[in-house]
Amino acid sequence: MRVLQLIDSLQIGGAERTAVNYANYLVNDIEASFICASRKEGPLKQEIKPGIGYLFLNRKKVLDFKAVNKLHSFIKKNQIDIVHAHSTSYFFASLLKLRNRNVSIIWHDHNGNRILVSKSKNRVLIYCSYFFSKIITVNNDLKNWAEINTHCKKVYYLSNFSVLKKEEKQVTHLKGEAGKRLICVANLRHPKNHIFLFQVFKEVSKLIDGWSLHLVGKDFDDAYSNELKGYIREHNLNNIFFYGQIKDIHYVLNQSDIGVLTSSSEGFPLTLLEYGLAKLPVIATNVGYCNHAIRNENEGTLVEVDIKEFSKALLNYINNYDLRKSHGSMLYRNIATNYNVEKNIKALISIYEE
Repeated sequence: MRVLQLIDSLQIGGAERTAVNYANYLVNDIEASFICASRKEGPLKQEIKPGIGYLFLNRKKVLDFKAVNKLHSFIKKNQIDIVHAHSTSYFFASLLKLRNRNVSIIWHDHNGNRILVSKSKNRVLIYCSYFFSKIITVNNDLKNWAEINTHCKKVYYLSNFSVLKKEEKQVTHLKGEAGKRLICVANLRHPKNHIFLFQVFKEVSKLIDGWSLHLVGKDFDDAYSNELKGYIREHNLNNIFFYGQIKDIHYVLNQSDIGVLTSSSEGFPLTLLEYGLAKLPVIATNVGYCNHAIRNENEGTLVEVDIKEFSKALLNYINNYDLRKSHGSMLYRNIATNYNVEKNIKALISIYEE
């Protein structure tokens, strides 16, 4: 079995990190493992292990047949039989299928917001699904959606997994007072709902002193980013800090005290798995499959998108150190047992082989 992971970029994000992890951890269990970034490279390129075949296409436009031919030649040369396309790379994979009928296309849907979007806005995806051999989804809601709306008959749910690399270089030093740091790992995009988080932090800051909020994730320097920074200036929230994309996530999480995630929609967020592996107590909004990472009140706190409810949960952790340690340990046990590399890779290979 020779498998290529196809992803638009190697910027730091959930789907991108999953593609790199699959390429890295499949290499010992299949004949050959490859990864292709079609549009952009990025920091995750440095995490691709030796022995993984790598291709960058530098695709400039949607219908880039030069890039299609380049990938086709790479697949033919390396005798690749499965292309595992992640997220929006499904369209490029469909163009490849027109060029190479022998390759199997498996599409992996990471977008938890898809079930909230009208069918008409997914019409390109639905048409492309004629070319998919199989679909993998990160939660059962997406699985049900794919079974109903796409033309692919084989749809599987496969949970995410995460790995924290303890050997990474320690370069990102968090500001603020040690022992009083909230961390939010999420790219600056609308579904991550940062304004809601800022509103919560503003309310909580009236009642406690010294705590700071630290934001890790790509800043796209767009209208959403400007809105966030404008809100901070308007309300004088001087204890909120931005770090952009980082590579030493294990080190950063070890400097943090409470993990938060305030998304309005999710698939199965890798962020919660990373928090769990770092033994952080976690408060998250109850969306997507967050309730599979945090299964009960002993493993963390799930709340609705409500400022008072989230603020109450946050204050409960801030004022109770022992509770934080207990919930962090219980969450770690769940993540380490149920969302580990070995279990996930074994399940993935079973999907490939079926």
